[in-house]
Amino acid sequence: MSQSTLDDDDLFGEAAAEMRTDVEEHLGEARSVLPDPDDVWEADADNVLGVLNGLRSSLNVEGAAEHVRQAKKWYVIGQRAEAFDDPEDLEEAIEELEELIEMVEEAHELVGELTNTMPQLRGALTDAAEPAAADDEDEEDGE
Repeated sequence: MSQSTLDDDDLFGEAAAEMRTDVEEHLGEARSVLPDPDDVWEADADNVLGVLNGLRSSLNVEGAAEHVRQAKKWYVIGQRAEAFDDPEDLEEAIEELEELIEMVEEAHELVGELTNTMPQLRGALTDAAEPAAADDEDEEDGE
């Protein structure tokens, strides 16, 4: 084996290690910017709309999704180059984070729908209660 080949193998091994590190770092960053469980569970608001707005804000995963995208990009490159000795753990971590992000995004959409619906519902209930209140006043006046 020539010295040039040995150097190329060393460089490839070094690049593979750097790719793995990049994937792991992006996965770590993704985990660190996921919503805090307490922020999702606990609420400090005066009404339902305040709770929903706070929840919707806490369910933002754009930063996490971008880090997972970057991790997946480096993982795919490393996998195709057969640079990883044991890629299964990286693949599993990426899949788990993708599923979690998808779940959070779905919850964000549901909360967004509720945030839009609740003021309309309150208005409709208020409108429906007004004639009932007028009927009650008429009955009281008649007695």
